[in-house]
Amino acid sequence: MPDHAPQPQPQPQPHPQPVERRLPTDEARELLALVREIAAREIAPRAADEEAAGRFPRELFSLLSASGLLGLPYDSAYGGGDQPYTVYLQVLEELAAARLTVALGVSVHSLACHALAAFGTDDQRAAALPAMLGGGLLGAYCLSEPAAGSDAASLRTRAVRDGDDWVLDGTKAWITHGGIADFYTVLARTGGPGPKGITAFLVPGDAPGLSAAPPERKMGMKGSPTAQVHLDGVRVPDTRRIGAEGQGFAIALAALDSGRLGIAACAVGVAQAALDAAVAYARERRQFGRPVADFQGLRFLLADMATQTEAGRALYLEAARLRDEGRPFAQRAAMAKLFCSDAAMRVTTDAVQVLGGYGYTADFPVERLMREAKALQIVEGTNQVQRMVIARHLAGPESR
Repeated sequence: MPDHAPQPQPQPQPHPQPVERRLPTDEARELLALVREIAAREIAPRAADEEAAGRFPRELFSLLSASGLLGLPYDSAYGGGDQPYTVYLQVLEELAAARLTVALGVSVHSLACHALAAFGTDDQRAAALPAMLGGGLLGAYCLSEPAAGSDAASLRTRAVRDGDDWVLDGTKAWITHGGIADFYTVLARTGGPGPKGITAFLVPGDAPGLSAAPPERKMGMKGSPTAQVHLDGVRVPDTRRIGAEGQGFAIALAALDSGRLGIAACAVGVAQAALDAAVAYARERRQFGRPVADFQGLRFLLADMATQTEAGRALYLEAARLRDEGRPFAQRAAMAKLFCSDAAMRVTTDAVQVLGGYGYTADFPVERLMREAKALQIVEGTNQVQRMVIARHLAGPESR
C-alpha cells in the first residue's frame, strides 16, 4: 500500500532578505538595526504561541519603552526620540512583520500621546509626557462608542463641570488596551450635539469609576485586548482637559490623520511577512520534481504580492514626508491606510494560496497574518470612511 504519512515540510523563515531601507541618518540606521534585533530575539519566536493563547506581552512594551521605542516621533525635551515620521513608521513596519499585536500597540500608544503632545500646555506636557513616552506606561485612545463608530461626532459620553473638576459618564467601545492601559485619552461631550460640543481629557487608568468589560473575542490579534471602557462618575481635574472646550473633535481628527499612517505601516509589515513566508516556502517545496517557485502561475502571484507591498511602502512614506515637512497630508494618509490595508488583505490571502493546504493550518504563519490583515481594513476608520475622506478632498463635502 502507498505510504500516505504526511511528509515534513519546510518552515519559511521571516525576512529571508531584509527590506532595503533609505534612512536619513546613522542614528536612524542604528535604530532600525536595534528594532530588527529585538524583533528577531524577543518578538517573532513567541508570536504564534502567544497569539494562540491570547496573551498580551506587557513585558515587551516595558522593553520597548526602556529602549526608547515608545516615543520616537515626539520631542526629546519630554522623553521622545526626535525621529521623523518616515523613520518611526519604518520601525512600526518592522515590528508588525514580527507580530502585529506589538506594532499596533505601539501605534495606539503613540496615538494616545498625540493629543497632549500637540495640544497640551507646556505645564501639562512637562508634568505628564515624560512618563507617557519613556516611563514604561501604556496608553489607550477612547473615541468610538457602541452607537458611534464611523459617525464619531455623535458620541454620547458626557463630561459635566463640577467646580475645578469634570465628571465623566459613558461607555467607549473597541478600545485597544482597554482594561490594561495606564492612561486613556478620552473624547467626551461637554456641549451641544455635533463635533463642536466635544472636549478631550487625559484620564488615569486607575481613576475611580473607570472599568473595562471582558475583552472582545476576535478573529485575529487575540493577544491584543480590545474592550469596552466604562466611565461611571469618573472625576478628573480641569488640568487634565486637553485643549479648549469644544476643540476635542478637531484634536481627535488630527491624531487620526497620523494614526492612519501607523496603520498603513503595520499593514505593509504584515504583507512583507506574508510575502517572505510565501517566497521561502515556494523555494523549498518541491512538486513534479522541482521547486514550486519554478511554475509561472505561482511566480506571477509572488510578483504581484511583492509589487503591492512595495507600492504600499512607497505610498505611506510619501505621506510621512509631507507630514515631516509640515505640509497637508490628511488625504495621503487616508490613501495610504486604504491602499496598504487592502494590499495586506490581498497579499496574505495569496500567501495562503501559495502554501496550499499547509497555508490553511496554524503550523505556518500565513493564516494568522491573513486574519490579522482583516482588522487593519477596519480600525481607525474603515476603508469605506477612507474613501469618503479622499473624495471630500477631491470633490468637496457631500451635499446635504
